[in-house]
Amino acid sequence: MTAPTWDPQQYLRHADHRTRPFHDLLARISGTPATIADLGCGAGNVTALLAERWPDARITGFDNSPQMLEQAQRYRGPRLGFAHADAATWTPAEPYDLLVSNALLQWVPGHPDRFAGWLDALAPGGTFAFQVPGNFTAPSHTILAALRESPRWKPRLSGVGDRTAAVLEPAEYLSRLTGLGCTTDVWETTYLQLLTGEDPVLDWVKGTALRPVLTALADDEEATAAFLSEYRDLLREAYPPGPHGTVFPFRRIFAVARREK
Repeated sequence: MTAPTWDPQQYLRHADHRTRPFHDLLARISGTPATIADLGCGAGNVTALLAERWPDARITGFDNSPQMLEQAQRYRGPRLGFAHADAATWTPAEPYDLLVSNALLQWVPGHPDRFAGWLDALAPGGTFAFQVPGNFTAPSHTILAALRESPRWKPRLSGVGDRTAAVLEPAEYLSRLTGLGCTTDVWETTYLQLLTGEDPVLDWVKGTALRPVLTALADDEEATAAFLSEYRDLLREAYPPGPHGTVFPFRRIFAVARREK
């Protein structure tokens, strides 16, 4: 399957809402790490938050999207840099005090199998922290999946971007990380986001869940427009606007695992 092409500007259109879970993750991380890896740094905006929190740390943001890495370069500094890496195969080249991943691992099938190697690469007492979406049963995703598998679109889009099985439930992450010898804190939160503007849920998923479909249809403007029209109409029914905007529930799963010293 072709890797999705990312649009940093589209992704950052909802930067405040998208960044909120990272702030909550960051609040649970203790200590003063000297070396930090941000796996799946995207456009670099959350990597910059790490630099604000720990200005003396040496921080590297890793991503496999050329578009995202190009955008991230604006945050580059004396102790903050960026490099290409694919989380599916990435192995730390040095021990880190903190390995953090924000809204990436849902794109990495089998990512829990990578935990042991990443934890082994942490410095003694180091921390592995991540957050992933847990909203794959939400209408935004079930409608998208059903539309991809409908008679009109199945020949071109069957299975494209399907990440339902990629993310574990919170208790499974707790079991995995504790079983690897970590002191682990796992929790979940559902944010009731109030989105504004015309078709705001469609605008939201254009930056994330819809990227694989948009990539698959990129060479066919007519098909792209037709798919977006069908999906938009279904989203309007599932997420009707209210007097103050459109409520978009947003479930996230968090984990902070600390390796023994």
